[in-house]
Amino acid sequence: MESKDIHPIRGGMRRRRAACLFVFWCFFLNATEAQIRYSIPEEMKKGSLVGNVAQDLGLDLKRLRSGRARIVTGENVQYAELRADKGLLVVRERIDRERLCGDVTPCSFTFEILLENPMELHPVTIEVVDVNDNAPTFENNHLRFEISESAALGSRFVLESAYDADVGTNGVQSYILTPSDNFVLKQHVSPGGSKYAEMVLQKSLDREQQPRLSLKLVAVDGGSPQKSGTVNIEINILDANDNVPVFNQSIYKAKVIENAPVGTLVLTVNATDADSGSYGKVTYSFSNSKAGILNFFQIDEMTGCISVINQIDYEKDKTIEFMVEAKDQGGLSESTKVEIEVLDMNDNAPILNVMSFTSPVSEDSPAGTTIGIVNVKDQDSGDNGHVTCAIEGRVPFRIKSNLRNYFTLMTDADFDRETVSEYNITVVASDAGSPPLSTKRTFHLKVSDVNDNAPAFPVSFYQATLAENNSPGASVLRVSAKDPDENQNARVSYMLEPGEIGGTPVAEFVSVNAQSGIISAVRSLDYEQIKRLDFVVRAQDGGSPPLFSNVSVGVLIRDQNDNAPQVLYPVQTGGSGPHAEMVPRSADAGYLVTKVVAVDVDSGQNAWLSYKVQQKSSPDRGALFEVGLHNGEMRTVRQVTDKDAVKQRLTVVVEDNGQPSRSATVVVNVALADGFPQVLRSEFADEDEREADERLTFYLVLALAVVSFLFVVCLLLIISVKVYRWRQSRVLYGSNLPVIPYYPPRYSDTLGTTGTLPHVYNYEACATAGSAKSAAGHNVLLVDASSTGTVHKLQSENNILDELDSPLEVSLPSFIVECSVLNGKMAPPL
Repeated sequence: MESKDIHPIRGGMRRRRAACLFVFWCFFLNATEAQIRYSIPEEMKKGSLVGNVAQDLGLDLKRLRSGRARIVTGENVQYAELRADKGLLVVRERIDRERLCGDVTPCSFTFEILLENPMELHPVTIEVVDVNDNAPTFENNHLRFEISESAALGSRFVLESAYDADVGTNGVQSYILTPSDNFVLKQHVSPGGSKYAEMVLQKSLDREQQPRLSLKLVAVDGGSPQKSGTVNIEINILDANDNVPVFNQSIYKAKVIENAPVGTLVLTVNATDADSGSYGKVTYSFSNSKAGILNFFQIDEMTGCISVINQIDYEKDKTIEFMVEAKDQGGLSESTKVEIEVLDMNDNAPILNVMSFTSPVSEDSPAGTTIGIVNVKDQDSGDNGHVTCAIEGRVPFRIKSNLRNYFTLMTDADFDRETVSEYNITVVASDAGSPPLSTKRTFHLKVSDVNDNAPAFPVSFYQATLAENNSPGASVLRVSAKDPDENQNARVSYMLEPGEIGGTPVAEFVSVNAQSGIISAVRSLDYEQIKRLDFVVRAQDGGSPPLFSNVSVGVLIRDQNDNAPQVLYPVQTGGSGPHAEMVPRSADAGYLVTKVVAVDVDSGQNAWLSYKVQQKSSPDRGALFEVGLHNGEMRTVRQVTDKDAVKQRLTVVVEDNGQPSRSATVVVNVALADGFPQVLRSEFADEDEREADERLTFYLVLALAVVSFLFVVCLLLIISVKVYRWRQSRVLYGSNLPVIPYYPPRYSDTLGTTGTLPHVYNYEACATAGSAKSAAGHNVLLVDASSTGTVHKLQSENNILDELDSPLEVSLPSFIVECSVLNGKMAPPL
């Protein structure tokens, strides 16, 4: 296709040979859009300039690029292209005006230029100007007429109209008939604007001279250069027929709905002929006045009934005009015009085009956020083409129309992804026809997560138990928190909140795994030092900023039987002489000798103590002493006899109730005497002296054998004794274990039993002749009989100065003299 020049349009349309382009633009400005109109010739080359959009709209090129300017159209073919970098509108596809608009004039197509941020819509209309690229054509190559030789001068014969796809001056402008001796050509313009021609008989026909005539009809358009089309006309001259058929109406008008079923009767034409016989028999046919009429209608040649043979589309043809010819057998004919109005039916559903759609949308998006823009068109007219849009179902969205045929889809409520994470939005576009037609389009919208939920524990407090003496790293319990968010916002990590337990940081007792939430013991725990761990665990998600929640955790330390009982009384000393409890031989059965006092630092049944005495019993007399199973009170079980030894050595076993049980033993020396205590002391002293002599002899013999080794052995012996005394004192007073001070029991003789201690008593330490072996600075334990129950410890001044750094020692004198205060007087010692 050769290129065409463009003429400027001034007053009327004029063509010139030189190809040039004259651009028209108009701005229709309102609050939301500006409209531009251009005029270009058809058949322009691809890339040809249509107009400068940026200049015509008054937009900056930066605005076109930032607004992502683009052309939106609902048509399948996009004829124009926007070059946003230069702001130019150019031809994208070949534009054939005849294919685009057919006979419709003026011919134009419309699209919109869409900009975002903020959204702007600028309608653009491009008028396509016709060029003379089509020559007139006839549907038939030959036209045949049969004309009676008696045809009256002035008889008219309608000729086939030529069809030119061009419009205006490029369409058919005139007809030429050659040769024209017998006929003259007359041209007419139909109400629709098309031109047709008639042959008018101006000279009588003589069949005998010329039975046939051959003519040519030439159709010429008004283009530059002109184009033409030719059809041959063959005329057969018949015998005379005096009358021509006459229609009862000069114009027939009817209406038919589009898409009418095949066979629908539209109207009936009627013509009569005054002749008789075959010359009076009329037949009907479509004249050749308009090409293509046979595609829609057919006519019964005998009855003149016109009916539909193919579907009629209102959107293509709103009015159909054609000529019907009535011809008798003599060859005479008459034509009449038929106008059929096509009625629109609602046969086109709305077309919904998506201009933009945003998914996913953040769950914290406010109500009124735009998520999509749709364009809706309907090819029908009137109410059948009036379109409305709505959202199907109950969803938190709404649709709003701001511009012609454009609808904005936006949110209508706040989102919560944890409740609903995605939506199916069905947009229904409906026209106002009867019945209405509609089109549905479903949009799948996802809601993206924001960190709006903190991790949550299922309980407000966790509690667990852990046995003491656990291995380091032992698992205690597992805490677990859930976060309804997703991805990184739902990734929970655990940590200990800073805190202290008994002044020690909680991290030195337990640790928590950041991923699993498993709480483990960092070190071995001792129930006797700490009985319960209370701390706080934090669960924190991975959002930005992170959210967290706390939960309290309590761990109870379960006691184990890991401590043996400790005997507080009688106190076992290492080298200050034997300690003895005196029992008069006159003591009756049930006489309270002493009370064994022991404690167990464990708890529960692990601290329940039981006492039993191990002693040799006489076969004829039986055991002399017994100890209370639970109270540790040692009493006589029978009367003391002369056969009982003066010195009794008893071993008391103290056992707890743990599994397995632990025990401790204590040796109790008992002296049976009715006389003065010196006798008892001398007996014990002689035995001690004998034992000392034996040890001295052993050491002398050993010194003679290994003189060089004696010094080392003595040194080791002295160190061992010192360590033993220090450890004994640490067990009683220097350890962290709770020490229960011993108070000699006050037993009430409520039943009048003899041999019990009086209600008020005092113990005094009396120095004896054998006490000189003891250090002068020994501590003295005084037991106050008052209700305060305190233990007073006295120490000599020299001993305090000499042993300031040594552990405190508590020992009882070798011999204790019981002094009873009766009626305010001191009783003589036994």
